[in-house]
Amino acid sequence: MDNTFRPDPASTATQMIRNEVLDWFERDDGLGVLGFQVDSPRGLEREIDWHQHHRAQLICVEAGLLNTRTRHGNWSLPPGCAGWMPPGEPHTVDISGPLRGWGLIISPALAHDLPSEPCVVAISDLLQALAMRVTRWTPAAAADLRQQHMIEVLLDEIRNAPRQRMHLPMPQDRRLLRIASQLIADPADGRSLEQWAQWAGLSPRTLTRHFRDETTLSFAQWRQQARLADGLRRLSDGHSVSDIAHELGFSSPSAFVTVFRRHFGCPPGRYLARSGQPLNPTRGLASPAASG
Repeated sequence: MDNTFRPDPASTATQMIRNEVLDWFERDDGLGVLGFQVDSPRGLEREIDWHQHHRAQLICVEAGLLNTRTRHGNWSLPPGCAGWMPPGEPHTVDISGPLRGWGLIISPALAHDLPSEPCVVAISDLLQALAMRVTRWTPAAAADLRQQHMIEVLLDEIRNAPRQRMHLPMPQDRRLLRIASQLIADPADGRSLEQWAQWAGLSPRTLTRHFRDETTLSFAQWRQQARLADGLRRLSDGHSVSDIAHELGFSSPSAFVTVFRRHFGCPPGRYLARSGQPLNPTRGLASPAASG
C-alpha cells in the first residue's frame, strides 16, 4: 500500500502551508532545506491518517498543540518545541484547536546524520532565527553560497538540539500494547498494576519487567506521562485545571499542578502564558500527591 501523503488542495491541512512548498515534500532536487509558515485558525476537523513524506520535517509550534503518532510511540508538541520526523517515517497528525508555527522540510541527503527516530527538541534562538529566514526562501534549483552557509549552521543546530520529554513510547508486546492503548483511550482508568496484569493475562512481575524493557519507563511513569499528554491537550482546548485533574484521575487540582510542574518545569498557567493562551480558573486547590 502506498502511504505517501498527497494533500487535497481543498483540505484544511493544505491551506495551512503555501502551495509552492507543498510541491517539494516528495522531491529530492532543488534546495536541500525549505521552510513554511503554519497558520490554522480552526485546527483540523479530524486526524490526518497514517502517511509519510520523502523529506524529513521539523515542525515548531508557537501557539497551540500538535499531536502525532508514530511506530515508536506518541508525542505532543506544545509551544516552544519542535517535532523531528525523519524521511519516510509513517505518522499521523492531529490538531485539536488553533495552531500557529513554522516548519522545515529537509532532503534525505542532508538529514542522514540527524536523529534517526522521531523526537521533540528544544529550539534555540539561533535555530529560530535561521528557520524564519528559510521560510522566506523561494524554491530554487540550488542554494547560493549564503544559503549554503545558513543551511550548514541550521543542520548543526538541529543535530545538537536538546531532546524534550514529550514522547510516550509504545510497547511492542501485544499484551502490553493492549494495556497501553486502553490507558491512552482512558487515562483516568485507576486500575492497579496487579489489576492490569490480570486483565491482560500477565503476572505483575512480568508486566513490570517487560514494560520497562520495552518503553524505558516504569508502568507508573508511563501512565503518568500518558495523563500529562492528555492533560496538555485539554489545557490547550480550554479546560480548567480542576476539571482536568478530576477527569484524569488525579487526587486534586494541586496534585495535577505539582506533577505538571515537575515534568514541564513550570505550572500550567505560566506554561500556557508563554504561548499567549488563557488559563481557565482553578477551584479548590489542595495538596495531596498525585495518584498513579
